[in-house]
Amino acid sequence: MQGGGVSGFHNAPVTRAIVLASGLLSVVFSVNRRARALGLSYQDIIKNFRVWRIFASVFAFQSTPELMFGLYLLYYFRVFERQMGSNKYSVFSLFAIAVSLPLEILSLVLLKDTNYITALASGPYGLIFASFVPFFLDIPITSRFRIFGVNFSDKSFIYLAGLQLLVSSWKRSLIPGICGLIAGSLYRLNVFGIRRRKLPQIVASFFARFFAPPSASSSRPSRSLVGNVPSHTGRTVQNQPSTGFSPVVEPPESSIAMLVSMGFDSNAARQALVRARNDINVATNILLEAQSH
Repeated sequence: MQGGGVSGFHNAPVTRAIVLASGLLSVVFSVNRRARALGLSYQDIIKNFRVWRIFASVFAFQSTPELMFGLYLLYYFRVFERQMGSNKYSVFSLFAIAVSLPLEILSLVLLKDTNYITALASGPYGLIFASFVPFFLDIPITSRFRIFGVNFSDKSFIYLAGLQLLVSSWKRSLIPGICGLIAGSLYRLNVFGIRRRKLPQIVASFFARFFAPPSASSSRPSRSLVGNVPSHTGRTVQNQPSTGFSPVVEPPESSIAMLVSMGFDSNAARQALVRARNDINVATNILLEAQSH
């Protein structure tokens, strides 16, 4: 199964903060036996204006299965923070929440007289399902296999986890999931130029300072993720006898930097790019596949 790059929260302090907040709040409400009181409802939000419900519904899950699948997906999607950088991922997260939350409240208003639903499931559904948009469009399939005659890929497990979370509370969780997909699609379409926006540097520095994992773990010697691939100097290999193969070209530093920003070791990134002939998507596949072994 894919692991979203190197393990842990390396280069993903925003994801770490969200996972910690979601996990801790879910446990606190569960211990106090108030988990069932979570979730957005027309009565609480529109009539009684209980603002704390809005905050709680953004982070805290109501049940253990939802918590397990939700935290797993949040953890996996840390790959997008590594790809975008923490600042832009913060913008993505805030945009997903800011768009999906009003859509959820609007759905409660529209459905208040139908008895179709009285409350929505609690948890970061907006962020999780917004992340499925770039997951579908940007994360390549690295392997395919069959189980009992059914075709699967290494992305299938993530889709199955998302499906389980989407229908975990049926109508109560289905609507927040759909709102999250809409938010992710709007971000993808770059409405209001959102993909160019950045938060003040002090915000990114806050997450990097308080939620980044200890740097000691990154100082250990790293093993190669892609096997015994020889590293090359910064030039095309010259004066080699003709063997029918193209000469090996040193990977661009920009491509190496992009893979490093996703959490991969620089030497492993360089070797993967050499193997992939500088195709960054293929190199990402190689690194992710090696990480799963």
